[in-house]
Amino acid sequence: MGAVERFFKLDEAGTSVGTEVRAGVVTFMTMAYIIVVQPLVLAGAGMPFGGVMLATCLSSAFATLLMGLLANYPIALAPAMGHNFYFAFLVATGVATWQVALGAVFISGTLFLILSLFGFRERIINAVPDSLKYAIAVGIGLLIAVVGIRNAGLVVETPDASGWMMGQFGKPVVLAMVGLAITGGLMAFRVRGAILIGLLATALLGIPMGLVKPVANPVSAPPWHELRQTALALDIVGAFKFGLISVVFTFFFLDLFDTIGTLIGVSQQAGFMVGGQLPRARQALFSDAAGTVAGALLGTSTVTSYIESSAGVTEGGRTGLANMVTAALFVLAIFFYPSVQMLAGGVLVDQQLAFQRVEAEVAPAAPEQGKVPMPEGASLLVRRKVPLSPVTAPTLILIGCLIASVVARIPWGDWTEALPSFLAIVMMPLTMNITEGISFGFISYSFLKLVTGRGREVSPWILVFAGLFLIRYIYQGIHGLA
Repeated sequence: MGAVERFFKLDEAGTSVGTEVRAGVVTFMTMAYIIVVQPLVLAGAGMPFGGVMLATCLSSAFATLLMGLLANYPIALAPAMGHNFYFAFLVATGVATWQVALGAVFISGTLFLILSLFGFRERIINAVPDSLKYAIAVGIGLLIAVVGIRNAGLVVETPDASGWMMGQFGKPVVLAMVGLAITGGLMAFRVRGAILIGLLATALLGIPMGLVKPVANPVSAPPWHELRQTALALDIVGAFKFGLISVVFTFFFLDLFDTIGTLIGVSQQAGFMVGGQLPRARQALFSDAAGTVAGALLGTSTVTSYIESSAGVTEGGRTGLANMVTAALFVLAIFFYPSVQMLAGGVLVDQQLAFQRVEAEVAPAAPEQGKVPMPEGASLLVRRKVPLSPVTAPTLILIGCLIASVVARIPWGDWTEALPSFLAIVMMPLTMNITEGISFGFISYSFLKLVTGRGREVSPWILVFAGLFLIRYIYQGIHGLA
């Protein structure tokens, strides 16, 4: 243990082997859903489910291991949510085959790998002003909390997809709220391992409620034959076609700012920032880029740093040793897939939603029924299947609360700092996208500083990317009007 403690500098970080192991387990538990969700999403693009599952586990383990060994940070990595849906969208709309889409991911990852060696992304992170660093962390915290609230079933999308409404208080909501009470209570009493204990307790309570199904055989042989269908199947030449240059740029753009946002958010929470800068940022960003390249070679979409790492940080994780544990569990998951799926707590619930409109109109009743007349003030009852994850939902809600606490550090008395911070915060949960929050923050920050004669306070990097974000929105607006 002495060599391990020295290598990961546990004493210097004020942590212990036990704490790091616990943190690594908690981080994995909050990320385990990606092992189920990623193959489901990419299977919709025609990829083999088992192959994507193995590619997800192996690329996540590889990138997480690199981050721990090179950067010594407890920040785990896995295929990014949002990027996977964009990947599937490209295939569904006929823009590219999944092989070509993998080629585009590989090219964007290779570009990142090269730029990381020259410190490009590191300079961007250091150029972000402190107020926006805090705002990004808060916005991510709110986004995580919103995901947790939705996973609990507390709020659901309205039948006409116009907004959100309270969900039905059935067993999933009850389980999530009980889990939140247990975990929150343990944290209030400062019980060590509160999040992990809360997760396990919630999963156990879900068994008699019929929401968590214990598996008879927790071990299954990995589907290696399906991995052979995805590994090295990428079409790099096809991705170089002129029409796909924008696709490569989109993957590049999304990964750049999702990674920056996540690293800033987790690092602010863990106290890694020194003088507004992240030590060993180059190693962290290299690990992220290498994970994307490995993922594309194995057969999965963009791999990036995961904000769920905040769960492990909350549990006390401060070094790369936690990542060693998380990486090992990703490898083990390929043999224990049924158990991982059970602990992830996913459940498809049939909910009855009461939907009321204040104006008379024709509203959708249900997918199979089309549209029905809906008089003014009437309530419409709609039944539909809603996917929920009540076991992990309490953890996400609590993590969001913890991360959002840095909101007090934003200089609200300075309007040129306050408004950009506010926009960055609110746009993340409203759009469910980290990059959109960063976009609005960068643009408004640059504009207000320039018009008030304080342009010298803005880094040239922030000005450049604010301009690129603005061009992106203008292009989208023109394209939308065409």
